[in-house]
Amino acid sequence: MATEEAKEKVKAIAKEKKKKVVSPGDLTIDPASMKMIERSRELDVETIFDRAETMKPCNIGIQGTCCKNCAQGPCRLPLPKSGIQGEDTRKGLCGATPETIAARNFARMVAAGAAAHSDHGRGVAETFLAAARKETQDYKIKDTNKLLEIAPDFGVDITVEGENGEILDRDIDEIAVEVGERALAQWGQQTGEVCTVKRAPAPRYELWKKLGVIPRGIDREIVEIMHRTHMGVDQDYENLVMQCTRAAIADGWGGSMIATDLQDVLFGCPYPLKSSANLGVLKQDHVNIIIHGHEPLLSEMIVQAAELPEMLELAKEKGAKGIQLAGICCTANEILMRHGVPLAGNYLQQELAIVTGAVDAMVVDVQCIMESVANVAQCFHTKIITTNPRARIASGDVLHIEFDEHTAFEDAKKIVRTAIENFPNREKEVIIPDNDSDLIAGFSYEAINYHLGGTFRASYTPLNDNIINGRIRGIAGVVGCNNARTSLDSGHITIVKELIKHDVIVLTTGCNAIACAKAGLLTPESAKVFCGPGLAEVCEAVGIPPVLHMGSCVDNSRILMAATKVVKTGGLGNDISELPVAGSAPEWMSEKAISIGHYFVASGVYTVFGVTLPVSGAPKFEHHLYKELEQIYGGMWDMEPDPIKHAHKMIAHIDKKRKALGIDRARERVLMSMADRRELEAA
Repeated sequence: MATEEAKEKVKAIAKEKKKKVVSPGDLTIDPASMKMIERSRELDVETIFDRAETMKPCNIGIQGTCCKNCAQGPCRLPLPKSGIQGEDTRKGLCGATPETIAARNFARMVAAGAAAHSDHGRGVAETFLAAARKETQDYKIKDTNKLLEIAPDFGVDITVEGENGEILDRDIDEIAVEVGERALAQWGQQTGEVCTVKRAPAPRYELWKKLGVIPRGIDREIVEIMHRTHMGVDQDYENLVMQCTRAAIADGWGGSMIATDLQDVLFGCPYPLKSSANLGVLKQDHVNIIIHGHEPLLSEMIVQAAELPEMLELAKEKGAKGIQLAGICCTANEILMRHGVPLAGNYLQQELAIVTGAVDAMVVDVQCIMESVANVAQCFHTKIITTNPRARIASGDVLHIEFDEHTAFEDAKKIVRTAIENFPNREKEVIIPDNDSDLIAGFSYEAINYHLGGTFRASYTPLNDNIINGRIRGIAGVVGCNNARTSLDSGHITIVKELIKHDVIVLTTGCNAIACAKAGLLTPESAKVFCGPGLAEVCEAVGIPPVLHMGSCVDNSRILMAATKVVKTGGLGNDISELPVAGSAPEWMSEKAISIGHYFVASGVYTVFGVTLPVSGAPKFEHHLYKELEQIYGGMWDMEPDPIKHAHKMIAHIDKKRKALGIDRARERVLMSMADRRELEAA
């Protein structure tokens, strides 16, 4: 008996020690998250931060050389501890080399990532077409200017010849229907080209055509990856990467780009607006509804439903002073960009939001939703509401209210009513961190165009001029997820601060954008504090933040279009690969990030990932991604877990491109007398 008691005592001590292994300050740089991690531990509520300590990643999986594509495996081909000495003789049961295995795994990540974002686009296209055909009264075309702008890209005429040869404007409803039909057709077509790839600079499009990587149809390229990576099919890593490229372009220049365009037409093109970010946006005396996921179709309706007088009256009847909407992940970015709805947090904060005890409902759609939110919610009163047939949760007591574009507003009202009726059921003490930061968001590439020159002189010329004269060193696209294997937001913020300190302007989307918002980097005032003198001067003159929030992760296409605008404005080369630009995903974790990274590389952008990249176990394949792709596409992959080194790799690449353009030295600023000016004008 004494022995048993001793064993139990040892177990209890071990458990207590385990709880104290990592302090919240080592898990995140975000003060609100630190407070909620501490509270979750006090309440004995397990979160992803706890699981990351008890479950370590697979060393062979990290190297990318574990194959489970048939039932003879899994075949695991780790690098020898001493490295490869002479010929690499590692093979799976079927003879697959490390390069074949790593390339197949990489390709399947591209396929899954492209499928996720492109399926999002398909859903938007279906809703857009329903709205255009007047099959739903809940959605209407809001931005007709954007519709007329994109219609020619889909081969849709916006004018028609009259009986007497005069040119007449076509009916806007006819244009919308035809655009919707052409857009939706991009997923299923089997031959030809995805039409929106022609938006790329002409040299880039011609390069893709020469290499044979222009996607024929969005779904076709994803399916072909799955076929090629089946056991015994494509066993040439370079050939697999070519198909990765087709699928990634189909995502970035196809499905994702179409999603962004059609969302802008349906809901309005974003322009700068003010809001706030972090868990402190929740309100103790309000019904708090968290909208989480990636698709804005339902969340747009929830915003409207939450403003109805009948809903506000019901909230007051239940004892609340009002209704507070807040977002997590990219649904957050979507409703922020158009409505100013505040950001509650990014990916790793979804459980922590529930731990506040203030969330009456968390409404989820697709992508990046942890199954564990259902388990955490069981420790509180929070209702988890799934809304999409593709994304249900089996764990916990989860309510499913399915979204249908034909009954969207009624669905939204039902969801808001459910949250309100749950308000009186709060059991545990509500503790909301007093941390939130102001932000400016809404920088679509159209908004940047306007912001730089106004209504009559809208142009990217001021941006190009300031890159040429050296005030702005270059442009960085910093995007991507959070990863529980790193300190929450630390990589994001360290890299972004280092870039803007060296006069690199940052374009951001997704969870990086939310991290930057929480850190106060999305305000014009931050330029004086964190930027180098050149970028600070430009931000002050134009009135913009040094970090421009461009939207959700599906909106990375906005960054591609901004880069294309810079090329077409002139003075900085003829293709994206010639620009002083670099891409980064500091804390990536999802397969979508691999697809995004690859379409940036294929577009000619040097792209650095943090944390890890599962290719190190296949040295030849790794060399192909990190070196050889630059000779083919002008862009290449790189990986650097150290945030400062990561940023300086990007800066070095930007400097390399400045030197190639002959603008590596900033112009001297000289005060000119009137006599000097007259002489210059006469010349």
